Amino acid sequence: MSFIMPFVDTFLITLRDILPILGLIVCFQLFVLRQPIPHLRRLIVGGVYVVLGLSLFLIGLEKALFPVGRIMAAQLSSPSFVAPDGDVAALSHWSSYAWVYVFAAMIGFSTTIAEPSLLAVALKASEVSGGVITQWGLRITVAVGVAVGIALGTFRIVSGTPLYIYILVGYVIVVIQTFFTPKTIIPLAYDSGGVTTSTVTVPLVAALGLGLSEAVPGRNPALDGFGLIAFASLFPIITVMGYAQYTHWAARRKKKQDARRSA
Repeated sequence: MSFIMPFVDTFLITLRDILPILGLIVCFQLFVLRQPIPHLRRLIVGGVYVVLGLSLFLIGLEKALFPVGRIMAAQLSSPSFVAPDGDVAALSHWSSYAWVYVFAAMIGFSTTIAEPSLLAVALKASEVSGGVITQWGLRITVAVGVAVGIALGTFRIVSGTPLYIYILVGYVIVVIQTFFTPKTIIPLAYDSGGVTTSTVTVPLVAALGLGLSEAVPGRNPALDGFGLIAFASLFPIITVMGYAQYTHWAARRKKKQDARRSA
């Protein structure tokens, strides 16, 4: 009963949220396009799977992912772990939280690799590029960007520096990169920043930020606990465009070397 009642409540809430989308599609199909709904049976079965899957996922977030993220952040930033020798001054110094940065980077990388929305974008990018952009190449590049961004975001929480400075500098870098990146990669790079903030990454990253801000002395969860998602969206854009710039430069260099050898 402890599982059935929360599941029923979550299922009904999810169904309520899905119904407007379903109603919009049905109305356009029947009254605007005036066409019968194709594969109606598949649509119904798929809709049931979506509602059930979202319900189970939301319960999993509440029961497991949110608590795990907060507990790990609290343990890694606890005084007994950060300053086992009892040095109180170490609790307020950013260098004492090295394991927090490592954990944040690993969480950012692993959750991004497992992100379904990124996998979908990587599959389509590989198809339209004819294999030039590989699935794993894009996924790893984006995951590295998220790892760097989350690690830097946790450093911001520990150090207490303003969020807008990091975001401003980051987008200045993005604007500069845009002028020097191959045009075919720019839209994909910008989309890669958006797909990282989805079902798997957001819950753990948000829980990590809140748990860390509650554990670090002098931090306010309302002011410092949020903002990690912005890092997770920004830095993949930088890494994808950086990777494209590197491969473009390497290809041109190889072409020049081949031309010199043939001459």
